[in-house]
This record gives sequence, structure tokens and C-alpha cells, in this order.
Amino acid sequence: MKKFLKLLVVSLMALSLVACSSSTSTETEGTETEGTETTDMGTLTIYSPNSDGEVDSMIPAFEAATGIKVELISAGTGDCLTRIDAEKENPQADVLWGGMNYGVYVQYPDLWEEYVSANDANLPEGYQNTTGYFTNYTLSGSAALLLNTEIFEELGLNVDDFTSYEDLLWPELKGHIAMGDPTASSSAWAELSNMLLVKGNEAYDDEAWMWVDKFMDNLDGIILSSSSAIYKGTSAGEYAVGVTYEDPAVSLLTDGATNLKLVYPEEGSVWLPAAAAIVKNAPNMENAKKFLDFISSDEGQQIVASGTTRPANVNFNNTNEFMTPFSEITVAYEDIPFVAENKTDWQAKWSDMWTSK
Repeated sequence: MKKFLKLLVVSLMALSLVACSSSTSTETEGTETEGTETTDMGTLTIYSPNSDGEVDSMIPAFEAATGIKVELISAGTGDCLTRIDAEKENPQADVLWGGMNYGVYVQYPDLWEEYVSANDANLPEGYQNTTGYFTNYTLSGSAALLLNTEIFEELGLNVDDFTSYEDLLWPELKGHIAMGDPTASSSAWAELSNMLLVKGNEAYDDEAWMWVDKFMDNLDGIILSSSSAIYKGTSAGEYAVGVTYEDPAVSLLTDGATNLKLVYPEEGSVWLPAAAAIVKNAPNMENAKKFLDFISSDEGQQIVASGTTRPANVNFNNTNEFMTPFSEITVAYEDIPFVAENKTDWQAKWSDMWTSK
């Protein structure tokens, strides 16, 4: 399979249990939202690895629109999946929001309830629900390199010279790079598959794995179990580079961070659809359906576009000044089913290589 990169244009986009908190419920009469009924109140339990920015923008709006009170369990993707699997005989969650993708669907085929959102047809064909089980709502940039400009200066490096994955191999950066565990973190897995796509003569070939081996050497034993520890640690000056994803990086910049710079590797960045799915036999089934309808509705997609991620419905343009337009980014296109098919083997290969260091 040949690797290919090209600039993304709008016409082609037809495509991490740590804390538990309850969001504030708005006790007002819901307003009508496309694909939802607002007369059915009640509760909804959501397991999610999503960032604070995504949570704080979407959940209050959903509660206000529907009158449904959300209990949010925040945890890494792997922890969410492990818990849903352990609870499958007596489900406690209604929805997995974020972290859900084609690979997860293939890996855990019996954990999800079949449902196609009433708003699915409004999404570009490449992002519509073709499996019948999960609803795409946002596009996640899997390759985002967050640089701490102060640490670069301390290391005697020009931050403006750093433009690519290849620059992660700079000797001066050894032991100063934060990377997640691709066997446990969905964002770290997406980063690894992105690297394998763009760093070989052909996608996912031996040369790409040779580059990954060199990258591992420069990590100097640093692998973080939490995706949030990557961008938070980089922001705090614990690392010079955080190998992260777009949303939290943009969130930090939006919140006023002045010691950070976001780089999209010039070799190419993959944008993957992030999805939500209803847990099989969810205790609050109808409310779960309303949530999937809401996040894919015009209102939900506008909320996404107004935040730090990109909406799956590309008719909604992002308004965040810290998000680089697609026209200025080299975009790589991933063969999603092929990567999902090879996920277990590639994770095992990563583990074998890492333990041999």
C-alpha cells in the first residue's frame, strides 16, 4: 500500500478511572433540538476520555436542551472499555463518548447497541454510520507536537527549526519528550499509526518501524500512561515536546499559554473521526439515543466548531483562532479498516520493541 500525502481541501472532506464528576444540570424546560425530544427527562451516564474543553462545552448544552441530567465518568479510553466490558452483564454506563472508533468497534463487537442517529444523513458520506453502531461527531488530529518554547531555549534549540517527526530524533531532545503508551491510550495509538503511515517508503513498512525504533531510543524510557499527563507536563515545563493530539494543545493556547507552540509534522497529519456509541442494554436507552442525536445535530456540530476540535460535519467552520486551517496543513489519509485489522499485532510489536530497550 503506497503512502500518500496531500493538502486537504473542503471538497475532499466528504470524512484516556481517574476522576468522576457530575456536570451541573440546568433545570429549565428543554428547547427543541433536531432529532431529539425534550419531554423525556431523566439521567444519562457517560463514560468518556474527552478533554475538559469538550466536556464543558457539550454537556451543559445537552442538559439545557433536553432537561436530562448527565453523570460523567472521566477516564482513559482503555479504562472506559475495561469497565464497560466488566459491567456487560449489568451495564452501568449508557454511552461511551469519545475514544470510540472503527478499531474499538471491531475489538469489542458485543458491547454496543445498534443505533443510527436521526442526524447521520447530515454528515459527509465518509463520516456516516456505516456499521450501524457508532456516531461520528468530531475530527481529531492525531499528530500534534506541543513544544515548550522555554525548555527549547534552555536546551539551546531554536523552536522555529522544529517542523517534523524527524526532528523528534534531535540528540538534544533525548529524555525530554513525552509520549503515551500506544497499547493503553487511544491518542497514543493514533499517534503511532500516524508515524507508521508517514515515516516509511511505503505505509506501515519496515523502514517506518526502524524510525519508530530510533524514536523509542530518544524517549529514553519515558512513557506516560495518561494522555493528559503529556500536554499538562509539557505545559508545566517537564518536557520539551509532548507527542499529543490537537484538541488539548489548542485548549492550552486558547486558555492563554504563552510558552507553547503547536506543530503539525510536515510529513503529514491524520485526522480521524471520533465517535460515540450506546452501551448494549444501556439502562437509560432513550436518553442515550438523544445524546447521539444531539452531538450530530446542527446545534451539537456548531458547539464542536466553536471549541477546540473540528466538527465531522465540515459545513461548520471552526472559529478558534489557534486552529491552523486545513489548507495550511499537510494531511495524510489513513486506511482505517487496515489499521484496525493490524492494531493488535502492531501494539504487540511496539511492546516487544519497548521491553527490549
